[in-house]
Amino acid sequence: MYLPPICHRILIMIIKLTHAHIIGAFISYLIGVFIVPIVIEFSQKEGLVDDIYNLDAKFKLIIQLSIATIVYLLGVQIDTIFNPLGGAPLQLGIFSYPITILWIVGISNAVNFIDGVDGLAGSVISVSSITLALIAVAITPAQPITALIAFILAGSMLAFLTFNFNPAKIFMGDSGALFSGFLLATLSIAGVMKGAALAVLLPFLVLAVPIMDITYSSLRRIMKGKSPFVADAEHIHHKLLKAGLSQKKTVALLTFIAIVAGAVATYFTGVLKNYFMYIAILIIIMIALSFISILTKPHPIEPHTEHNENNT
Repeated sequence: MYLPPICHRILIMIIKLTHAHIIGAFISYLIGVFIVPIVIEFSQKEGLVDDIYNLDAKFKLIIQLSIATIVYLLGVQIDTIFNPLGGAPLQLGIFSYPITILWIVGISNAVNFIDGVDGLAGSVISVSSITLALIAVAITPAQPITALIAFILAGSMLAFLTFNFNPAKIFMGDSGALFSGFLLATLSIAGVMKGAALAVLLPFLVLAVPIMDITYSSLRRIMKGKSPFVADAEHIHHKLLKAGLSQKKTVALLTFIAIVAGAVATYFTGVLKNYFMYIAILIIIMIALSFISILTKPHPIEPHTEHNENNT
């Protein structure tokens, strides 16, 4: 039986995207739902490392650079970039190391920067994870392990969002945001940039929201003669709040931008229809979790403000 090319590509992608990916996301969600309440209880009584120690920005940056270097040495590297003049991709050579480190550390902190409104970072991470997973199995050669890890990250984020949507019972903190950003950065290298020449540009679309925010924030601070790592209340989500949007509307708007950017990325890989199916399911789950967060009436906690951004 003849299948149109687009149907054939979707069929191949569905076959590659085995039930293990969906099961992985579901199991990670269930585990997270049980673990997060324990973390909430523990943090209220004992406090976590982030709460106890105010780690120096330079120290945290050294740790991030060290971890990124280890990952680079293990083979997670950006070796080529898209050639705008056509032809074969440009080999980075000795520039591979600094560009890879910049990407990993930059995305890690970019995700940390957007963690300033209840539910925002978790929502963007969920959308980005699913987008990376679908692209990872659509490119040639396919990267099913990357897709599996991305789906597990998405499931974990949904478990977290059960308790993080406004009004939040728990915040992600530096450890959660930096680790999630680190995973997105490394997954985008291992699972997307290793594909076709043009694929190296796709992560910029998938991670458009955090990249847009960290670029805007860093340039604004540098132009004012300040360090790009000095915390302030001038991020994009702060601007939207000051413009009169509620926290929920701010999260919805920036998540919508992430979804649109993801749609553009999946369009180039031929999995746009499948993307919309997964995103529709994700939106339904997120709306349900938002209602659960409202109905459970959390104990009063301090509003979600910038958290240790000056720690990089």
